Amino acid sequence: MTTTEQASGFKQIQVEDFRITQEPYYLPIHDEVALFEAAYDQKVPVLLKGPTGSGKTRFVEYMSWKLHRHIGNVDEEGVPLITVACHEDLTASDLVGRYLLEGDDTRWIDGPITRAVKVGAICYLDEIVEARKDTTVLIHPLTDYRRLLPVEKRGELLEAAPGFLLVMSYNPGYQSALKDLKHSTRQRFVAIEFNYPPRDMEAEIIHMESGVDRAIAQDLAKLAEKVRNLKEHGLAEGVSTRLLVYAGKLMAKGISPRRACQTGVVWALTDDIEVQRSIEEVVTSIFDE
Repeated sequence: MTTTEQASGFKQIQVEDFRITQEPYYLPIHDEVALFEAAYDQKVPVLLKGPTGSGKTRFVEYMSWKLHRHIGNVDEEGVPLITVACHEDLTASDLVGRYLLEGDDTRWIDGPITRAVKVGAICYLDEIVEARKDTTVLIHPLTDYRRLLPVEKRGELLEAAPGFLLVMSYNPGYQSALKDLKHSTRQRFVAIEFNYPPRDMEAEIIHMESGVDRAIAQDLAKLAEKVRNLKEHGLAEGVSTRLLVYAGKLMAKGISPRRACQTGVVWALTDDIEVQRSIEEVVTSIFDE
């Protein structure tokens, strides 16, 4: 299973704790699978760019399950995945590790990036622009030919195990002068851009993920197109595929389409009354009840 890492709570490294054993549902949109496979094979770090709910995290989970790594003379199916949800208080110690008091002694606890380096896992830094810039600098030696992680508090220099890959993601829609990647960081990655899929493909995703029939899934995908066109009329962010799936799940449990869209799309997207009314008009034009 995928594990969102914290800096404490793990007494020892267990590779299987980070391995995805069941195939996550993912519908390839372009050539992103081939690009990621090539990057992994060549040990090239990957940056995923795209709006919220466009499938970046699911894609990483799918690739973790799909990839094979060669360790010694053994081919292992599924590369371990360690995920870090970045935030503005994330420190270097949160990523690398720290000493913790245990009785009268101190004990070193590896952080998520250190565990990934040691076991040869994919380390996924989600929404990397939320992290402090002085924190992200520590990843630089891992993103070139050296593949090294300095652990200054222990005076160690760790070489990444075979299979290790650094992957980061962010939403360019939230980009600002204060929250942007430094050029010295950005140019250490190949970038794969994500966007919301075409209507037919999005409908298939909604159908598979929510369990609603394909006709309703098509209507939800149509709704998404129309709502995204409202971005020029006060809507800060277009509706994500994730929200459409949530609305579909409510419908699959007997909630009426309009009510499901109201709670799963309209109210989730905005608090602006006028914008809510505009979205509700779109909902009413597509769903009869």
